[in-house]
Amino acid sequence: MTYHPPHARENLGLGVLICIHIFICCISLIYLADDRFPIAFDPPTFHIFFDPARLHVAALVVAGFALVSALFAFSSFSFGYFVGFYFYTMVLGYLWLNCFTDLNYDHRLAGISAAAAAVMFLLPALFITSPVRQTFVLSEMAFDRLLTFILLLAVGTIAIGAIYNFRFVGSEDIYDFRDKMESPRLLNYSTGIISSTLLPFAFAGFAARKAYWRAGATLLLLLFLYPITLSKLALFTPLWLVGIFLLSRLFEARIAVVLSLLGPMLVGLVLVYLFHGKAALYLSIVNFRMIAIPSVAMDVYNDFFSRHDLTYFCQISFLKPILHCPYPEPLSIVMERAYKLGNFNGSLFATGGQDKTVYVWTMKSE
Repeated sequence: MTYHPPHARENLGLGVLICIHIFICCISLIYLADDRFPIAFDPPTFHIFFDPARLHVAALVVAGFALVSALFAFSSFSFGYFVGFYFYTMVLGYLWLNCFTDLNYDHRLAGISAAAAAVMFLLPALFITSPVRQTFVLSEMAFDRLLTFILLLAVGTIAIGAIYNFRFVGSEDIYDFRDKMESPRLLNYSTGIISSTLLPFAFAGFAARKAYWRAGATLLLLLFLYPITLSKLALFTPLWLVGIFLLSRLFEARIAVVLSLLGPMLVGLVLVYLFHGKAALYLSIVNFRMIAIPSVAMDVYNDFFSRHDLTYFCQISFLKPILHCPYPEPLSIVMERAYKLGNFNGSLFATGGQDKTVYVWTMKSE
C-alpha cells in the first residue's frame, strides 16, 4: 500500500473524510432501523431502532466519540491503524444503537465502557510503531516459497473438504443446507484459517510482488471454498480483496482505509435512494451484515452478561480444561439459543470475561 509521511493539509482532509464517514454511518443505521423499508431482515428482531425524540441524545454521544477520531488524523499508517479504524467504526455504531435499543441493561455504563475500551485500544495500536527486533528474517526466496506453500496447502484442504461437502446453492439458500454439513474438526479449523488468514495474506504478498497471475489463483481458491463451506465469507472475500487492492493503488494509505468502509456503505445508501426496495440485498449484505452486525453484537453481549455468569476467558480452548466454565458450548451457540440471531462468535471486544459490560469484540456472523 502506498504510503507517504502525513502533512498538515493531508491530516485536515483526512479529518474531514472521517467526519463524513461518521455521519454516513449514522444515516445508514437510521435506514436500517426503518421496518417499513422492504429489506431482507426485520430490524426489531436485531434490536436496531431509531427514535427521533432521542436523536439529540445520540447526536451528543456520537459527537463526543467523534473527538476520538482525531487520533486517526494525526497518526501514521500501520497495521494497527487499519484494525483500529474498523474497531472504531464498530464502537461508533454501538454507541448510536445504545441510545435506542430495547435491551435492558445499564446503557450509560456500557457506553462509557465501550468508549474507554476503544481509546485504550487505539492509543497503543496507532502510536506504538517501533518494530520488535527480528532474530530471524525470511529471505526473498523463502518468502516466495512460503506463499507457494500456502497455495498448495489451500489446494489440498479444498480437495479434502470437497470429499465431505460440495454443493452449489444460491446465497439465499445456504441456511437450508449448511447446518446439515459434517466434516472433521481439524478440517473445519484448517478451512477457517485458510479462508480468513492464509489466502488473504498470500494475495497481499503476491500483489505486492506484482505476481498477478498467482494473486488471481489465490482469489480463485477462495471462491472454491464456497461450495464446501457455504459461507458468505468465502463468496465475498475475493471481491473485498480486489477492492482493497484498488484503493491502495489510488489513494494514500490512511485514506484508503477510511474509504474501504465509507465507500461500500455510501454505495448502499445511494442505491436505496435510487432504487428503493431493489437495493435491499446490497443493503442487507454490506450496511447490515458487514457494518451494523458487529455493533449489534456488542449490544447483545452487554445484555446477555448483565444477567448471566461471566466466562473469565474460559471459552478460550487452552484455558477451558483448567478453568471452571459455566458454558460448555461455544458462546456463538449460547447466543444463538438466547437471541435467535445466528451465531455471534465474539472475542476481544465482547468476551464477557472481566466485567458485566462488554469491552472488546471481533466476530463472524453468517
